[in-house]
Amino acid sequence: MRNDLQLDWLRAFITVVDAGSLSAAAPKLYRSQSAVSMQLKKLEDAIGKPVLLRGPRSLSLTATGTDLVAYARQMLELHEQTLDALHGVQLQGQIRLGIPDDYAAAYITPVLGAFAGRYPGVEIELLCQQSTELLPKVKEGSLDLAIVTLDDKQAGVHLLDESLVWVGSPQHAIWRKNPLPIAAYEQGCMARKKALASLVKHRIPYKLVYQSPSVVGQLAAVESGLAVAVLVRSCVPAHLHILGEEHGLPALGSVRVGVVRSQASKGKQAVTAMHKLIVGMLRSGH
Repeated sequence: MRNDLQLDWLRAFITVVDAGSLSAAAPKLYRSQSAVSMQLKKLEDAIGKPVLLRGPRSLSLTATGTDLVAYARQMLELHEQTLDALHGVQLQGQIRLGIPDDYAAAYITPVLGAFAGRYPGVEIELLCQQSTELLPKVKEGSLDLAIVTLDDKQAGVHLLDESLVWVGSPQHAIWRKNPLPIAAYEQGCMARKKALASLVKHRIPYKLVYQSPSVVGQLAAVESGLAVAVLVRSCVPAHLHILGEEHGLPALGSVRVGVVRSQASKGKQAVTAMHKLIVGMLRSGH
């Protein structure tokens, strides 16, 4: 016989994963650290395998824990949806949400669909700009939430890592030119910084020939044969080539994608619900 997994155990597990430690998770669960540890032990006993590896200063997911994260989030989200439906939760108000257009299609579309189904009385105002423009708006309170590229100094909830790739048109072997023609986002953009630093490191001559703050502009430059661009993998159209070392271009690594929230929105229930949904749907097993 297989043992049932109780929601309290799963909630403790996800809270510990998101908080990064038992000590940080305990106050969020309104339990002592030993009580949280006991819930995790019951979860592992029911599964028959460990889900977390606990070190003196950090913890990490086991293979079983990694598999469990997504299912646990879905089960807890469905439980919340059920309670909302049974108790007739009717949120009202407005949410001002920002996201770069290169993240919008992949990430925000499913979130907006799920949120609108649960809270039809909430009005959502969506602003698509680059992270460098969205972050100051969150700080000043003109935006409630934003899904952005985070650097190491920025506070926010880490959702996932997004691969950066070189992109070129199969109709124009522009990557063979010397110096390499580059299409780039605005100054300060993380993708631009990583791309140019990588070219300098590998001593590849380049020339900035095109700049645009939007992914549409970047794609136009690539498709016209004007330049190669650096984009996140999730927004690259199928008809364009992802370029790599075989094309003489260095690997670029990834960027951290997270959600940030304004201090001014802390008391708004609708914003809290959206923040919770974004984290629940988009956060990977970190």
